[in-house]
Amino acid sequence: MDQREKLLIGIEHILDVASDLTQEMDRLERVEEECKFLKEQLFLAQFNRAERQVFELAVDGHSATEMAKILFKSRETIRGQRRSIIRKLQVSSIEEAVRKYKEVQKKETFELIKSTHFNLAF
Repeated sequence: MDQREKLLIGIEHILDVASDLTQEMDRLERVEEECKFLKEQLFLAQFNRAERQVFELAVDGHSATEMAKILFKSRETIRGQRRSIIRKLQVSSIEEAVRKYKEVQKKETFELIKSTHFNLAF
């Protein structure tokens, strides 16, 4: 086997490994999206339906007045649901609740990626 054939075999091997890595990255992206969805559902599961609606609007940046209009509820009802969310999450404000939610999303995804091991045979 001459140098040229060895080089072609080496290139072919590298392309195979690159293809495997691309497929693995695609799979990991799908897993990460699934994890994000599941973390969201788990976090929101601690709220009743009305609280969940209010919290989702808070995550989107809506004020209590906007929430009342969107959900066709009084501002007092919205305030009560926000207080309930704050109490359940043991935070001091709805803004802190939203920050906590976003931190949980980031932290758990990072920990998942950090703990993933790649077994690549070259």
